[in-house]
Amino acid sequence: VQLVESGGGLVQPGGSLRLSCAASGFTFSNYAMSWYRQAPGKGRELVASISNTGSSANYADSAKGRFTISRDNDKNTVTLQMDSLNPEDTAVYLCYVRWSSSTGYWGQGTQVTVSS
Repeated sequence: VQLVESGGGLVQPGGSLRLSCAASGFTFSNYAMSWYRQAPGKGRELVASISNTGSSANYADSAKGRFTISRDNDKNTVTLQMDSLNPEDTAVYLCYVRWSSSTGYWGQGTQVTVSS
């Protein structure tokens, strides 16, 4: 299993970024996918999840109305569109697949910094 995130960077408050996670090594369309984030000195926080078919998604309260998760099962990618970013969104963003009730796989993460 391999998850490779991309798309992070430095953005000004109010700006947008689009993160992507390329998945390989498993049958992507069989698994729900999630984005987490970890800010300096804080634990990992679930940002958004999407079902295996893409028909349903869930968001953290902090992400609702600003972030959109989507997936392309033909390309084995999951995307997080982030709009109206603010400094509190600064974190490493990680892609995650839950393999079983007790295990899962993480990507290496991509840094998002929101600063003027």
